[in-house]
Amino acid sequence: MDSDPYPLTPDEDDRTEEINKYQKFKKVDGATYRKVNVFLRKRTYITAREWAIARLCSDFKTPYGAEMTFIGQHLPELVPFMEEPYSPQAVNQARNAFKRKVRKSGATFFYGAMCGFFTLDELDDILFESSEIARFLLEIEGTSLAIDDELDIEDKITEIMRKLGESANVLLNTRKGSGTEDDGDEEDSDDDE
Repeated sequence: MDSDPYPLTPDEDDRTEEINKYQKFKKVDGATYRKVNVFLRKRTYITAREWAIARLCSDFKTPYGAEMTFIGQHLPELVPFMEEPYSPQAVNQARNAFKRKVRKSGATFFYGAMCGFFTLDELDDILFESSEIARFLLEIEGTSLAIDDELDIEDKITEIMRKLGESANVLLNTRKGSGTEDDGDEEDSDDDE
């Protein structure tokens, strides 16, 4: 006897139309998980699994949280490059991995900005490149932002980065004025890992 590991309840059966209308990730229809994963790894720290789950958790959110069971059961139907259903626990793990990586990436970026490692122009370049990659990912997954929303987000981030850069410059100048900066190395070596 063939049994479905995730049989549909009458309520879920009514959601078949909702599943069929889900239009995200259609631009990568036919791509393998591996191919999507390689593409993402060249541009971000997230995996294809984390990208898909994060988007689904955002799209299938209720007042009580994301619909982990629904997302897991219908993963291959909702995301073309995902090959099998996930348990709610696996969905939760992927979502948490995504959150953790975003937080660590943010902390790393802000540390680099705050310690004065980057100039304001370099920070602008990093932000521009990052926003281009983010826009490209949104386009691939089939999400679009209103141009006004996109500009508003960019303006807010730019303002924060300008303030951060100015604060870092003040901090570095204060250190230089107090003589606590190392006198040693004039030139950094690219051999450091």
